[in-house]
Amino acid sequence: MKKVVMIGGSGTIGTILTIGLTGKYDLYILDKKQPKEPVTYIDVDATNHQQLLEAIPKDTDVLVNLLTIKKNDDLENVDNFQQMTNIHFVSSFYILHAAVTLGIPKVVFASSNHTTDYYEENGRSTLGREITIEDYPLSKGLYGVLKIASENIGHIFAHDNDLSVINLRIGSVHQEEKLAVHEDERLTHTLLSHNDTVKLFDLAIQSTVKYGTYYGVSHNKQKPWSTENTWRELGFVSSVNADVVKKDKDSKF
Repeated sequence: MKKVVMIGGSGTIGTILTIGLTGKYDLYILDKKQPKEPVTYIDVDATNHQQLLEAIPKDTDVLVNLLTIKKNDDLENVDNFQQMTNIHFVSSFYILHAAVTLGIPKVVFASSNHTTDYYEENGRSTLGREITIEDYPLSKGLYGVLKIASENIGHIFAHDNDLSVINLRIGSVHQEEKLAVHEDERLTHTLLSHNDTVKLFDLAIQSTVKYGTYYGVSHNKQKPWSTENTWRELGFVSSVNADVVKKDKDSKF
């Protein structure tokens, strides 16, 4: 059984993955916050390089970077800019560096659709077609810029080392997804359902791809991003889209 360590795994996606992947992998969560689900937990500050390096189990097979933070005025407020940069870029470097140092063969990075949100408006592509990974990444904010930077530094690490790096540009994942799709029209296009979230990360963990970047979105009507290479290279096929979530209040993994 592979040992999968989710850094920043106490949030929404980490909780979904813990529920969906328990029993298939030996799961660990490294976070400053105690997870809600029963799972092996290690209290760690991922912005502290030495602490992170010492906390990661040495026989780990996959590191999953789920770190995230939300700050307003991050391009006006220097403190907020620094906190965002520490979580979304500096810690990404620390995780990649730790993987190489400890001989861990794979890092799965939870990137974001915001790497290209310049081309998206209210859940629809403004390009007249689906946005692809070939489109030059342009973001409207610091969050997306830092995600792009982390993807790029991951490419350097994968190129220069015996390391696989998989970037998943996640759509919209919500803890209460049924309620969310009824309240937010954008989510009818951008939702990545809980079911599909588990499937996508599972495929990324299993993948033999050396380096790849993929959009993660369910097969919603007029979805803004292409998942063609996600299907072609990872084998991802959406099974629960926004319409299904709306109809099925008891949707399970």
